Amino acid sequence: MTESSVIENRLERAREAAAERDLEALVCFPSSNLTYLSGFEDEPMERHLFLFVTPERELFVAPEMYDHQIRDASPVEDVRTWSDDEDPTRLLEAVGDDLDIGSGRLLVDDRMWALFTQDLRATFPDASFGLAGEVLSDLRIRKDEAELEALREAARISDHVSEQIRALAGEAIGMTEAELAAEIDRRLEDAGGSGVSFETVVGSGPNGARPHHRHGDREIESGDPVVLDFGTWVEGYPGDQTRTVVFDGEPSERFLDVHEAVLEAHNAGVEAAGPGVEAREVDRAARQVLEERGYGDEFIHRTGHGVGLDVHEPPYITSENARKLEPGMVFSVEPGVYLEGEFGVRIEDLVVVTDGGCERLNDSPRGWQSL
Repeated sequence: MTESSVIENRLERAREAAAERDLEALVCFPSSNLTYLSGFEDEPMERHLFLFVTPERELFVAPEMYDHQIRDASPVEDVRTWSDDEDPTRLLEAVGDDLDIGSGRLLVDDRMWALFTQDLRATFPDASFGLAGEVLSDLRIRKDEAELEALREAARISDHVSEQIRALAGEAIGMTEAELAAEIDRRLEDAGGSGVSFETVVGSGPNGARPHHRHGDREIESGDPVVLDFGTWVEGYPGDQTRTVVFDGEPSERFLDVHEAVLEAHNAGVEAAGPGVEAREVDRAARQVLEERGYGDEFIHRTGHGVGLDVHEPPYITSENARKLEPGMVFSVEPGVYLEGEFGVRIEDLVVVTDGGCERLNDSPRGWQSL
């Protein structure tokens, strides 16, 4: 299936979903939703750029400087443009008349800037408004084969770099967290990735006890547990993997017990995942292990999050999420234990739900030892 036909299939499903919910239109602006439905990608800006999807058709409203760029990137043929010396709301009014937007429901992009939402409200005062995630979350939550291939390649690159970094062994001692993060970023690029999925995490010693510590000037010391969380983009899809490594020296007995418990919890979560399983059952499987091992209070975040065009998206693997897992859903399994002032341990793989269970996308060593 070509990229154009993939996008056309997504648009068809979006039109059907809009019809089923009796919507007048879905309205996306530069975001992962717009990329998913059109193939066109851009950063949000001060200029009005929208994709309207109705039950019957779709069209772009865009600055005229984007005309050829959008046509080259997207199978959407109807592109209406405005120039910098024009008021874009006049074009919105004309598009509203053409699409027969009146007093029905419009679902706007969840991340649309307030400036543009207000202009849409002013242009269509009789319409009621909601969030496009009401429709698009369900469309995006099951990945198609093209998405899965990109995610597998991103995971492969993460695995490759994880093994390279682990093999530094004693060479990592004396490096600062920031220096090691820069080395990881460089190797991700060298391995074929496109930038980093998020700011690389290198949490050494007590810094590893802060789940969202990024990296700083602390030097890695012999015997330090070091939390390494990183990934790269491949065709718009991210890798996301965490390992906790001791590069040199002997860690404490307490660390060995914690790492063993977290690895057991991680495996229990992966083994629990499968079609028809509620997301909260995966969370419970991992959490129960840590509770039984005496570390339940130190597991202070959800077990996982969905991954796709966004690094964090549905399904969220939380204790309250009763959503049943379906084939094609991709998410992380990442239990952790965080001992404030001492160290942290987190182990994370991405998995995809299959017809018969789940497939790990990551397969690099999960132990604490350097190579």
